[in-house]
Amino acid sequence: MLTIFQEYMLQAGIIIAVYMTIWFLAALLMKDNGIVDVAWGLGFCLVAVFIFVKTKHAILSPSGILMVMILLWGIRLSAHIGYRNKGRAEDFRYQNFRKKWGKHQLLGAFLQVFVLQGFIMWWVLMPMYVAAGSTSLAKSWHWIFHLAGSLVFLFGFLFEAVGDYQLLAFKAKPEHAGKLMTTGLWKYTRHPNYFGEAVVWWGIALFVLPLPMGWMGLIAPLLMTFLLTRVSGVPMLEEKYKSNPEFKAYAEKTPPFFPRIGRF
Repeated sequence: MLTIFQEYMLQAGIIIAVYMTIWFLAALLMKDNGIVDVAWGLGFCLVAVFIFVKTKHAILSPSGILMVMILLWGIRLSAHIGYRNKGRAEDFRYQNFRKKWGKHQLLGAFLQVFVLQGFIMWWVLMPMYVAAGSTSLAKSWHWIFHLAGSLVFLFGFLFEAVGDYQLLAFKAKPEHAGKLMTTGLWKYTRHPNYFGEAVVWWGIALFVLPLPMGWMGLIAPLLMTFLLTRVSGVPMLEEKYKSNPEFKAYAEKTPPFFPRIGRF
């Protein structure tokens, strides 16, 4: 017999598989694999709501509070990406993938974009599976983890949202066409949105840490931080600008991920 933890992991896996397949079919019709970036945040929201409803826990239970956190993060992120990409060509990352896949574009898109991101989503949602097995918040001094986790989440959420807004406002001005954003939060780190997103998941993991099997929640921030700093976040975007003289000058005085506190 499956434990509650295993049951929710299995059900989440099925939901994510169906969900990402539907978005893959939509991408085929639109000829744009970049829509997976919009699907990303909403997929977390879908699973979080499903688990919360199925647990029948109170809104102030771990799964209820976590659901609210994930909804705030996921809806804002998907709305931002959807607005940013409206009317634009497919993101350069997916265009490069198409060139690499050649005649195997269909299989490549399904496996490397949609299946892979769905698999990552399944693991990053680990804190939600942990929360599903607990009917109430941790007792005694463990409330400190809940408070600290909530505050860390809020800091990361605002850091990411403000960074995204500043970049959007910067690019909206015609005189900034082709220029780099080096002011606001972008003065302290080259990727405030990526840094904020990693912090969001460290806050979520900290929130569930005192719960039974809470240590499993650390999979989420560890995986997200690794991906953002070593795989699909910072490295892939900076590869695009490596030959840009303006970017080289910017990179010399601005850290790639962690903000330089002294510059505040």
